[in-house]
Amino acid sequence: MKFTKMQGIGNDYVYVNCFEEQVKEPGRVARLVSDRHFGIGSDGLILIEPSEAADCRMRMFNEDGSEGSMCGNGIRCVGKYVYDHGIVDRLRITVETQGGTKVLDMEETGGKVVSVQVDMGKPVLTSDLPEKILVDGKERQFVGIDVGNPHAVYFCPEIGSLDLEKIGPAYENHSRFPDRVNTEFVRVVDRKHLQMRVWERGSGETWACGTGATASAVAAVLMGLAEDMVEVQLKGGCLQIRWDRESGHAFMTGPAVEVFRGEIEVGE
Repeated sequence: MKFTKMQGIGNDYVYVNCFEEQVKEPGRVARLVSDRHFGIGSDGLILIEPSEAADCRMRMFNEDGSEGSMCGNGIRCVGKYVYDHGIVDRLRITVETQGGTKVLDMEETGGKVVSVQVDMGKPVLTSDLPEKILVDGKERQFVGIDVGNPHAVYFCPEIGSLDLEKIGPAYENHSRFPDRVNTEFVRVVDRKHLQMRVWERGSGETWACGTGATASAVAAVLMGLAEDMVEVQLKGGCLQIRWDRESGHAFMTGPAVEVFRGEIEVGE
């Protein structure tokens, strides 16, 4: 299987061009390639497929092999891939995902895409503002936001010392979220800057999560903690999130980088 390793502020995936080849059992392949000791090493697998409804289709599989509905950092890299590799010849494209069709506006330098803005659509509030739950016997408050996949945002005075490997599974698998949930731990630096760590369902802590950054920014606005445009600092870098109140849409902007290309034996 030919592949391309790509990353958006450290959120890295293995990409396969399914315009040219077929991937059988993508869940199994995702587990294989994601292993950082015996595989390629990634947060999951993304298939770039033909689409009847858009310029291409993105299918995303987590590190544990489960299929996700949307990935913000991943979709920016999809945009870069299809432009840089000549599948599309326009800097505004549409990408079909399980979380809906997204519009991408890309910036290029020297014929290569370097930055992508994604129209993330209308975020949907899925909780009270905020909602209280018990996690490991302690009362917590979160804001539930769906941006093509589900998120629970927790505002914290400090996030650097959190042991996410220890506490993350309890948040992800809480009975309040029967399909599991992506969990963001957010510190408000000021009204234009947020810091965020993320525990992604199916992948654990990752260096970045574009949908999580979008959900966190919108949650901060709804809670009166931030302006409509903020910079979100994640472990792997920064994303700019803008919520347009008139349209109700949120926009995420950040880099997309190709790391290397290769070929791996995945078996039958």
